[in-house]
Order: sequence, then C-alpha cells, then structure tokens
Amino acid sequence: MSGPAALVVPAIKKHTATVIMAHGLGDSGAGWVGLAENWRRRGRFEEVSFVFPNAPNIPITVNFGMKMPGWYDITTFDELAQAHDETGILRSRDYFNSLIKAEMGKGISSSRIVLGGFSQGGAMSIFTGITCPNKLGGIFGLSCYLVMRGKVKDFVPEQNPNKDTPILMGHGDADPLVKYAWGQKTAEVLQEWGWNVDFKTYRGLVHSADPKEIDDVEAYLAARLPPLEDTSNSGK
Repeated sequence: MSGPAALVVPAIKKHTATVIMAHGLGDSGAGWVGLAENWRRRGRFEEVSFVFPNAPNIPITVNFGMKMPGWYDITTFDELAQAHDETGILRSRDYFNSLIKAEMGKGISSSRIVLGGFSQGGAMSIFTGITCPNKLGGIFGLSCYLVMRGKVKDFVPEQNPNKDTPILMGHGDADPLVKYAWGQKTAEVLQEWGWNVDFKTYRGLVHSADPKEIDDVEAYLAARLPPLEDTSNSGK
C-alpha cells in the first residue's frame, strides 16, 4: 500500500491489545483519532494501542476518476455490494493482515486485536476479519456492507478461526449513501453463514456516527479487550 503511514495512539500502560480502525472513502486516519483521544482523557483502554491506517489515493470511478483516499474503487453508489473492485479489495485485505501481523510481531496475541472501521473501512474490516487466518478478538463495521458477497466464502480459511468471533455492526436507518437495508442484509447473510453478529440500529442517523453508536463501540471493546492486569488481580 502506498498510502501515508498509519497514525498510532500508543498504550499508556503495558501494551497488551490493539484496535485497528479504518476510515471511509475520502477520509483519513486523522478523522478518527479523536476516538482514542477521548478514551485517553477518560482513562479508558490504557493497555490498548490504537492504529488508524491511511488509504492510498486511488482513482474513484464515482468521483469521475479523480484520486482520493480509498481502500478500493467504487463504480456506482446504486448497489455498493455489487460494485466490486476485487483487486483493490484483496490488496487492502493484505495490507490489513500485515498490520495484524505487525502487532503480533510486537508480542500481542491475535485474540487481543480488534479490527474495525466505518463505511468503506467497515466493509474492509468485515471482509478481512472473517477471512483472517488468525483468531481475532473482535470485528466491527459501522455504516457498511459486505463486499464480494458471491466470493467471500472462497477466501475464508478452512479452519475458519473467526467463526465464533463476535461481530458488531451499527447503521443509521436514515443513511442515504450506504443504505440501511444493505447493512441489515449483510448482518443477515453473515448470520445465515454462522457468524455471531450484533446489528444495532440508530434512528434518524445519516451516513455518520453518533454518540450512542460510539458508546456501543466502547462497550464492545471493553468486553473484547479487558485489562489484563485487572483480570489477573481478580484471580481469573
């Protein structure tokens, strides 16, 4: 990937877990750093390092071919789940897997790594998460959809290490861009295939995040990445 280096908000205690959060089309990692900064101010997730990757600038068909940060090309907004740039999707999947491997190289267990994102970043997180060869701690996607629906199962490892990894999805029911029905359908398809998906609806929310949704992400991360020092102190 030729995008700018990922932004990292390091753990302030012993680094025992990592959250990788991918932005949407036309955005950057800096657009989501405020999440980690807010949690830092509140003393949350002190053992967690937050990684905010940056997509490369690529030509986007719906943008008249002009370049903008994107994890893959989008050819139409009419049916995003069918507008497949397989080459770009697989390239970005490999990049996200490299970020996971880099964290594992620092001694972080893959089961203490959560992969998530918004919109295009959420779509990539779902795809990469369910096809990842390593058992992850969690997968979340906000205002997103399933890419390569007809082929995705071909990329799931035979042992399917993330079959039981809880997936959090959130979507506003007033989203005019990534339609709410697409998010619903993604959750339904994944559930039919056997994944554990918690799909949350946010009334009146357009294509953005809101405080309640962020609170739900915080609760999800707290459940998936409890502090190890607290765990050891409680005798668990």
